[in-house]
Amino acid sequence: MTLRDATEADLPAIVAIYNSIIQGRMVTADLTPVTVESRRAWFAAHQVRERPLWVLADAAGTIAAWASFDTFYPRAAYDGTAMLALYVAESHRRQGLGRRLLQDAINCAPALGLHTLLGYIFGHNAPSLALFDSHGFARWGHLPRVAVLDGVPRDLIIVGRRLTP
Repeated sequence: MTLRDATEADLPAIVAIYNSIIQGRMVTADLTPVTVESRRAWFAAHQVRERPLWVLADAAGTIAAWASFDTFYPRAAYDGTAMLALYVAESHRRQGLGRRLLQDAINCAPALGLHTLLGYIFGHNAPSLALFDSHGFARWGHLPRVAVLDGVPRDLIIVGRRLTP
């Protein structure tokens, strides 16, 4: 697998991976699929060094997973903090790609000017909580019942890891 910056040609694959997880109600608060067109501004926001969008591609060029560094809060004092999102295609799950993306993000974050990484994870998403926990993230916030998925109230857990003193 090759880790690289996403290109605009990767956007359909990125959207397809994202849309494939919506119905599971474990990872995103989107309730209906998104379109490539609706994600163009989001993609454009990741064309800066400090907020990259990465893809993991196999030897044939197929996108197996992606990660984005998203702005935590649009005020200058928070520029060193990013929210990290990781998504793995169903056909490539349980192969360590999420672990690889998370470790690469931790390793590269200081060079991006980041001192803190955050994850926003539903409280019922035990696999993602365990993944971030295994990489030194701690639970920094618990927002009870802030999301409603198919009529079921869900908690949001904010995990964080400080990368530099």
